[in-house]
Amino acid sequence: MSTEAPAFLDMRGVSYSFPAYPRVVHQVDWQIARGEVHSLVGRSGCGKTTLLKLAAGLLLPDAGSVSVDGQTLRQPGPQLGFVFQAPTLLEWKTVLDNLLLPVTLQRRPLPADHARAEELLALMGLAGLGGRFPTELSGGQQSRVAIARALLLGPSLLLLDEPFAALDAITREELQDDLLRICRLAQTTVFFVTHDISEAVYLADRVAVMADGQITDDLVVDLPWPRQRALRYGAPFNAVCAQVRQAMDGVLSC
Repeated sequence: MSTEAPAFLDMRGVSYSFPAYPRVVHQVDWQIARGEVHSLVGRSGCGKTTLLKLAAGLLLPDAGSVSVDGQTLRQPGPQLGFVFQAPTLLEWKTVLDNLLLPVTLQRRPLPADHARAEELLALMGLAGLGGRFPTELSGGQQSRVAIARALLLGPSLLLLDEPFAALDAITREELQDDLLRICRLAQTTVFFVTHDISEAVYLADRVAVMADGQITDDLVVDLPWPRQRALRYGAPFNAVCAQVRQAMDGVLSC
């Protein structure tokens, strides 16, 4: 695929295989422009999470290259934020201490770090909850903490692996809106993996479809910004969702 703006995340001819298994990702070309949100959908086992880990530097490709902002990616760094399927919060630490983990793993947090953490808690609707423990939070609140933690160091690229999959529909929609609001404000580039077609369309500038380790379709989401909740019930939104579903069913092809 190609984009009009210069690529910020640039994956060229990327392939990856696990030992004794068939190739999981095969010759993927995919670019995301700075500040854009791209969603990746596909059936279970198609290679979505592996591609996300390659984009994060958690895995290195067998062939091809991955670069972020023009620099070849060889390992994770502070320019990248990662949100996993589960919030992965430490139960024995407070919300604030969990949020500050990216800093405490490197050095002692400074007053500025605490101020940034409190700011993110407020942006995520968690003001005043920094002293609680994860077990005292709802699932949606735990997911908000995980997103805030990933944003603490101001990453230029945020990668999310189905972070809302276990949440109820209303909480999920609220978190989608929160994520878009914060990332658009900071011009954070976002790579979002999901099984949910409507979620993929609502969040993204583009939706890529993956099957058998390859990107089979790359669809522009021509819907207005900022995204409004009422958009979900309109004909244009549902038409794009139908197009993505057709691509997943193999009706479309690049």
